[in-house]
Amino acid sequence: MSYGVRERLFAPDNRTQVVGVSVAAVLLVVAPFVLGGFQTSLLAQTLIFAVFATAFNLLYGYTGLLSFGHAMFVAASGYTAAKVVQQLAPALGIADIFGGAELLVVWLLALVLGTVSAGVLAVFIGYLSVQLEEIYFAMITLSFSMAIFVIVNQDIIGSVLEAVGIGGGTFTNGSDGLTFRMGEVNLFGLDFRLVNIADPTAFYLLTLVVFGLAMYALYRIVNSPFGTTCQAIRENPERARALGIDTTYHSWMTFIISGAFSGMAGAMLVMLKTGILPADAFWTSSATPVVMTVIGGPYAFFGPLAGAFTYEYLRWFIRQFPLLEEFWEFSFGFLLLIVVLFFDNGVYGRVSRFRAWLGEAQSRYRDDGIAGVVALVQETIAGALRAAAEIVRGLAAALRARLGLA
Repeated sequence: MSYGVRERLFAPDNRTQVVGVSVAAVLLVVAPFVLGGFQTSLLAQTLIFAVFATAFNLLYGYTGLLSFGHAMFVAASGYTAAKVVQQLAPALGIADIFGGAELLVVWLLALVLGTVSAGVLAVFIGYLSVQLEEIYFAMITLSFSMAIFVIVNQDIIGSVLEAVGIGGGTFTNGSDGLTFRMGEVNLFGLDFRLVNIADPTAFYLLTLVVFGLAMYALYRIVNSPFGTTCQAIRENPERARALGIDTTYHSWMTFIISGAFSGMAGAMLVMLKTGILPADAFWTSSATPVVMTVIGGPYAFFGPLAGAFTYEYLRWFIRQFPLLEEFWEFSFGFLLLIVVLFFDNGVYGRVSRFRAWLGEAQSRYRDDGIAGVVALVQETIAGALRAAAEIVRGLAAALRARLGLA
């Protein structure tokens, strides 16, 4: 590690973040040995969605492009991964080529090919989409996503292959989707199933490795000169162009990277569920990373991660109560409204502000003692009440205008 990197890493502003990441890493490693099977699977799913949301946010939060079609990358990768497992797992499962680890090789191959397929799709769709801006960009990505949904739902690829004399007339299996099973892996003398509902520890640990590598890669990207350029495009595209930045090219590259990492998450999600349905390509699935990013905060790298945990565990919490579960969309929507109204820049933004507030409290205590802290608390409460009153007045004014009672 060079002196400059070490100096930045352990600077006062980053020290707390480094400690937090280290503690979180230890907890994530220990988690499957403490939690039950269901909670471990839920945590694995949350980590996968965290990668999905962070990849989406590379495009939205860092470049300023809102996509309503990222589910198409999950679908492209998911169907590719499922076909790889379907075709290779039965053959390699009975072979003895890699000393009992054949299915692990299949899993890795499915992950890589799934990611590549999503990246290739992003190359073509991104090139067309980034020619447009703002709402038109969002709409064309939504249109492409719905086109992918129709293709997989009606098994158009299978029909085309049959017409040219390849295959048996099915590829995506239409509305039934694709399912698969994976047997046992023998690695270092240990036998385990990659996907095991009763004991998902092995799959969780693989997920944790992929999660760590993906998040590290994305972190390096957003903190590179390329990431800085993307943020300049987000803030002011016209000024960026005036400075000689090729905004179309950078947006295209961001789209490709975002699509590829979304595909990586899609392949992992398919492995976890041991199957994929056309619904995974539907436009509502594209809303998931959007909601997670908004909840967590789009202008911080760890915002989508916080949003993924909040989203997944709020859904789990709501389902513990029959009445809330029956109206879970309304319940979740209400909770989302609370987050949007009262959590400036999402959950992660609120946590960051609270950390800054603690620093201010320490400073007040050093200067004025406990009286300074009490004064800060009073100021904070008064500010929160003023903000809440402003929100209520705004909602009341909008309601009166809607009802014609102005």
